Amino acid sequence: MGGTTAHMDRQLLLLGLLRNQEMHGYQINEFIDQQMAFCVDLKRSTAYYLLDKLCREGYVSEEVERAGNRPERHVYRITPAGETYFQHLLRHNLTAYAPPIYAEDIGIIFQHHLPPAEVTRLLRVRHEAIITHRARLELLQTALPADHRAVIEHHIVHVDAELAWLDRLIAADQPTDAKHPA
Repeated sequence: MGGTTAHMDRQLLLLGLLRNQEMHGYQINEFIDQQMAFCVDLKRSTAYYLLDKLCREGYVSEEVERAGNRPERHVYRITPAGETYFQHLLRHNLTAYAPPIYAEDIGIIFQHHLPPAEVTRLLRVRHEAIITHRARLELLQTALPADHRAVIEHHIVHVDAELAWLDRLIAADQPTDAKHPA
């Protein structure tokens, strides 16, 4: 047992999905793409790599199925050892805290290298992208299962804080005359 936090979180995700039901790789990837892309970045190739690793370590079993003329598919199931590992990963995940890192902050550090009016325009573009993302989260909140709602709410709280901070930053970048008309 071990690995990076991101690696462990992804294993937790895969084991958790398989804990709910056996699935073939395509089902797992479709579920993640459709219902969890807002909170996890897991490429298909990485999912298959991790499934193979979990199989090699005895946490997941794999069975090849073939139905009629369809291509064969690999069906994955969690094993008893996988259930124990899932419980370990879940406990670790629930107690862990990693401060977020915002790559966009680097641009804020160097914004003074652009004209202030351009910085304000660019920040407004970012603001609109965040508003669009928030609207997608609200749609997901009504479409996803109840066990996703707390996670979506967590994301919305962060998005709202980002919007409030960005509004303050944009307001601070306005020329003094614009803030205090004569």
